[in-house]
Amino acid sequence: MKERQESRIDRILQHELFRYHLEENRKAEAERVFCHHDMNHFLDVARIGTILDLEQELGLNREWIYAAALLHDLGKHIQYESGQPHELASAEIAPKILADCGFGAEEADLIVDAICNHRNAAIAESPDLRGVLYRADKASRACFACAAEQDCNWKGEKKNLTIKY
Repeated sequence: MKERQESRIDRILQHELFRYHLEENRKAEAERVFCHHDMNHFLDVARIGTILDLEQELGLNREWIYAAALLHDLGKHIQYESGQPHELASAEIAPKILADCGFGAEEADLIVDAICNHRNAAIAESPDLRGVLYRADKASRACFACAAEQDCNWKGEKKNLTIKY
């Protein structure tokens, strides 16, 4: 039986810094009733991003989509602690993880740019990694099944009240 080679995404999942920040997010959101910034969310964003890429025939590298999705909210606990926007905190964490996991400088720059812009509505329809991450992140929330939906500060038009992906 041929042994499967570890992918760069597998390396991210095992990276000490990734696991540290994932755990810090878990602790910071232990009592949170609204959406969590955890592995379930990260994987939802990655899978929806992959679907968007395929549907729109963008031809993006799947590892870039997964890397951006796994790292885009990793600094959320920092926002709770210091007020620094989590997209910026996440973008500061990501380069070390990406480099350690075999991503080249140009790839890392694209991924970090997508992370920095994942809340920037101006790139919402961009046919690139930035736009895919933005759209997948927004589409990942199951507002229609959320017990806290009525108390959520997302505006009505932003809420996902039907299943798209």
